[in-house]
Amino acid sequence: MSGTESIVKGLRSSGGEPGADGPVTRERWLGWLGIALGLIAFLITLPPFEVRTAVPSYLIALIALTLGVSSILGGEKRVGGGAVAAALFGALGAFAASHSGVSHLEVVVSWSALTAAMLRYATPLTFAALGGLVSERSGVVNIALEGMMLMGAFFAAYGADKTGSWVGGLLIGMLAGMALAAIHAIFAISLRSDQIVVGTGLNFLALGLTGYMYVDTYGANGTPDNLPSVPEVNLPTDSLGFIGQAISQLNLLVWGSLVAVVLVWIVVFRSRLGLRLRSVGENPRAAETVGISVFAIRYGAVIASGALAALGGAFLSIGFVHSFSQNMTAGRGFIALAALIFGRWRPGGLLAATLLFGFSSALAQRLPEFSPQLATLFQALPYVLTLIAVAGVVGRSTPPAADGVPYTREGK
Repeated sequence: MSGTESIVKGLRSSGGEPGADGPVTRERWLGWLGIALGLIAFLITLPPFEVRTAVPSYLIALIALTLGVSSILGGEKRVGGGAVAAALFGALGAFAASHSGVSHLEVVVSWSALTAAMLRYATPLTFAALGGLVSERSGVVNIALEGMMLMGAFFAAYGADKTGSWVGGLLIGMLAGMALAAIHAIFAISLRSDQIVVGTGLNFLALGLTGYMYVDTYGANGTPDNLPSVPEVNLPTDSLGFIGQAISQLNLLVWGSLVAVVLVWIVVFRSRLGLRLRSVGENPRAAETVGISVFAIRYGAVIASGALAALGGAFLSIGFVHSFSQNMTAGRGFIALAALIFGRWRPGGLLAATLLFGFSSALAQRLPEFSPQLATLFQALPYVLTLIAVAGVVGRSTPPAADGVPYTREGK
């Protein structure tokens, strides 16, 4: 067994692996079952089921409520509380849906359109959250994901315009994100500055730089209408139900984000390089004693996180809206950080979080069908759901042990 493997095995045996919660108890299973039943209570009143009376939903919600209370009494207060909340949500949702017009429901709840929109909204978050995972697994907090996304969004549009190719746009956008990440790495790793302060400053730097260059380059006319765009991928899957219809025409970067989740999982959790990355993020002193260059690993991880976050921004500008506007990321970098915490620094978990945010964003775009006067309020739905998911159900997560801690070599 190599020295690096010994370090990681030791950390796991001592409970140091981030997100470790111990064995899953019977009460926790009951809590999760209650959450699932609460959601089912609502779903059966929506298309294609469209049960027009709320009585069956009330009965299912009552069972979910009972399971939630049992879970709480068994000591699983957080998951049990989630089951109670899901039961109430299911009952209220069923009441609202059963009293709504069928035509309105069928317009709002079109599962194929909602699924396709969910994947599109989740894509920039997935790229950025993966960037955060790579950086924080190495022990460097990267709160500058927002700025790196913004740099990727502008320079991808700029590069696509100047080179006449979306490939050129992607490459230039990634280089811009990597450049900002390199600045973060110098301050956070070599100069041992406060990583939160540096990241916040870089976000403002990116906002000012991209805003200045956008106005200086494009002025009041904005980016050209014929900006080269990342192509769509058309698949013959329309006959495979709503999932097939949802994936029949998606942007290439949507598929790229899903592939990136698998690749990051393989690299971080199934490769020698990943072992070194995680050992540096957990115990850099021990890692250095077995010959691992802590600084080199951290520099590489932070710069790679800049490239990934920039891809998320590039999707926004040349893959989704096909233009650039000032501050177009609108806080998505911070949502990506929340998704990273929700996912407990694991690719699968953060993907689930970004899909949740993507679904709530897609739903928020359709809810004004019920009440145009509340359209602005509905836009807050993704942020509210993210807050509930992160703070309510997931609770406190444990980051890598050395996350945010500057490293100093012995004798320096």
